[in-house]
Amino acid sequence: MDDPLKVTKSVPVADVYVPVKRKKTLEPDKVDAIAESMLEEGQKNPIQVRQGNGRLVLVEGLHRLEACRALGEDTIEAIFVQAKRF
Repeated sequence: MDDPLKVTKSVPVADVYVPVKRKKTLEPDKVDAIAESMLEEGQKNPIQVRQGNGRLVLVEGLHRLEACRALGEDTIEAIFVQAKRF
């Protein structure tokens, strides 16, 4: 039986809010490497998001999210988690 907490869902990239503290950790070279990998192999690991103030808030996966944006992807695979604010 699948764990309902581990089920991935496709979400619009534009709907994922990235907290300011998380944006400061962005490494452009890492985004480029992940984007190349995604072109060759697709998205290997889903990002993690939580519901917060009526929007999706990124918990884990900043570089994967930004790689999808760089590639012009409309959606990204995500796992919904319950997490505290940073």
